[in-house]
Amino acid sequence: MTLYEQLADEIEAAVRRGVFAAGERIPSVRQASQQHGVSIKTVLHAYGLLESRGVVETRPQSGYFVRDAAVRARTAPGRATQTQVVAAEVDVSRLVLSTLRSIRSEDAMPLGSPYPDPSLFPWRRINQYANAIARRHASWNLIDDLPPGNPELIRQIARRYAENGIAIDPDEIIITVGATEAINLSLQAVAKPGDTVAVESPTYYAMLHAIERLGMRAIEVPTHPAHGIDIDVLAQIVGKQKIAACMVMPNFQNPLGFRMPDERKQQLVDLLAAHDIPAIENDVYQELYFGDTRPSTLKSFDTRGLVLHCASFSKSLTASYRIGWAMPGRYRAQVEKLKFLNTLTTPSVPQIAVADYLRQDGYDRHLRQVRKFYRQQARLMIAMVQRFFPAGTRTSSPQGGYVLWVELPPRVDSMRLYQAALARSITIGPGYMFSTRNDFSHFIRLNYSYPWNAQTEHALKTLGELAASMV
Repeated sequence: MTLYEQLADEIEAAVRRGVFAAGERIPSVRQASQQHGVSIKTVLHAYGLLESRGVVETRPQSGYFVRDAAVRARTAPGRATQTQVVAAEVDVSRLVLSTLRSIRSEDAMPLGSPYPDPSLFPWRRINQYANAIARRHASWNLIDDLPPGNPELIRQIARRYAENGIAIDPDEIIITVGATEAINLSLQAVAKPGDTVAVESPTYYAMLHAIERLGMRAIEVPTHPAHGIDIDVLAQIVGKQKIAACMVMPNFQNPLGFRMPDERKQQLVDLLAAHDIPAIENDVYQELYFGDTRPSTLKSFDTRGLVLHCASFSKSLTASYRIGWAMPGRYRAQVEKLKFLNTLTTPSVPQIAVADYLRQDGYDRHLRQVRKFYRQQARLMIAMVQRFFPAGTRTSSPQGGYVLWVELPPRVDSMRLYQAALARSITIGPGYMFSTRNDFSHFIRLNYSYPWNAQTEHALKTLGELAASMV
């Protein structure tokens, strides 16, 4: 087989696996030459062969585009049949802690990790800023670290919202230790022990942790994998009982990955405002969208200060520095006071280092690369799940972020699968972690942020075989 035939076969295989979708441009001739270490003439021969096979087509002055994707992932909504909606005590922290500990193992395939691949982050550059800052300042005045946080970082955060068409008052922003602290402080500001809090179902377990830590009760609301929380069911709930707050992830929800339509965001804000119920909005994946524009937020539709917006740089820039923020609306004074009482300050060096990076480096360029990578990874992961997993398996259709929600045949118990996979050094997120009930016992969450390689493909194939053996 000639070199150009090998290259053509490799690219065609990538198309079949879903790496390149129908209508998507494949690497330019020059890019392919550099990536594969072959001459431009070899690439032209390979692309000509692909064109003759009907895999790609040329567009004048634009390049080569996929004519027809061989693998069209058959995706369908992945959610459990909802049972009676009742408030429940929360205790999922033991399972989550056990799962996270297993992910920490160096030889484990981190398909169950809730964290993005750190190699995608410009952490070396940010560390350079931090080291330079530490050298310039031999000591720190604790007063400078007090809430709301570093003024320059607050300004940079407000600027990013403004650049995306979202008007934000910088005075509302409070810097926190990651989004987790922002969520906890926000919940503590609007509810008290024994109160009932409405959450999505399935929901990200950090939401359940916050409710559990504060001695509250969770009431789970059915959540559509494309449209978000069921507003009609939520309306019935708030009409019958007292709800202290509603906690949601309207953008690229973990684990479902949906982007809640704007009209439904407006409906949700209006419903909660009519009952004077605060909404705690977890928007940590806001920058990781697959479309052309950044999504709107619940905060965008809030006119009464009832939305407590929480976000961070942990999913898009650096996880090690744990820099997050809250925009708590009318509850700003309470959240700032609670921040001071809970952790006093957020360390200054990480705040200034992130602010310097946002001001001087190419954050948008970095994000474009990450979004493109995640979008391709999502398609590839879906295609591989459809290929290797047993009949009846369905997946979510992520619109952003880096996690995939997988519904397995009902006879497959996700905890048994988790344990069997762990014995083979593969981690997954069992569905039990995302609910206070057992509605998602045959669901799992997978992480597709790590680069695809032979080990990843082997792990997916092994998982599929294990799941098939349980059917």
